[in-house]
Amino acid sequence: MSELLLAVDVGNTNVVYGAYRDGRLVRTWRTATDPSRTHDELAVTVDGLLAQAELRLAQVDGIVLGSVVPPLTASFSRLGSDHLRKPVLVIGPGVKTGVRLRVDNPSEVGADRIANTLAAHRRYGGPAIIVDFGTTTNFDVISAEGDFLGGSFAPGLEVAAESLVSRAARLFRVPLTAPKEAIGRNTADCMRSGIVFGYVGLVEGLLTRLIAELAPATPRVLATGGLASMIVPLARGIERVDEDLTLEGLRMLWELNR
Repeated sequence: MSELLLAVDVGNTNVVYGAYRDGRLVRTWRTATDPSRTHDELAVTVDGLLAQAELRLAQVDGIVLGSVVPPLTASFSRLGSDHLRKPVLVIGPGVKTGVRLRVDNPSEVGADRIANTLAAHRRYGGPAIIVDFGTTTNFDVISAEGDFLGGSFAPGLEVAAESLVSRAARLFRVPLTAPKEAIGRNTADCMRSGIVFGYVGLVEGLLTRLIAELAPATPRVLATGGLASMIVPLARGIERVDEDLTLEGLRMLWELNR
């Protein structure tokens, strides 16, 4: 009998869902994160999303959850217990991951970073650096053996842009697209140049430092996250975008713990 797995990646800005039929990704969805959503509201939302793929919540055999939003962790857990009568596998302490965390405080490592590490090493090998473009931009460093070595956090592109607008009275929101030239000739293009090209410089600069610290090894550099497709064409050194990397890692964690 086929198995329907729902992988859920709860971030601070978006919740990303992936429906897997017998280990094959069938469909993905992205919704805005709302920490106030109850388990009943989530059940309605998930059932509606699955219906787009001619599936229903009642058909789901298991849910694997990676979450950085505690209220939604609790709501998804209740969704499993109350609507599916099945426990949700929440990635956290005590869960088998197959990833050694070579950091000072392993309990601080988020589920998304663990999932990314596992999926990246299994799919592409190591050493590797993953750039995850989300609310924050995470730089995750993986050894040749698949160990998580640590990395860097930076404000996400949208967070940086919002901070600029909120602190400067005469500036305004602009579409986050790259202008044709770095020399802006109006306020909007000046902002786009500084925000977009400045952010590309941040990414390239951090990658240069991380790669140097891994020498003489030469890491693969991968990107994922909602903003990856916009930044990667502008940034040097990122060789591949894998938009489903975190969901694939969650699926692999499910298989390890089923």
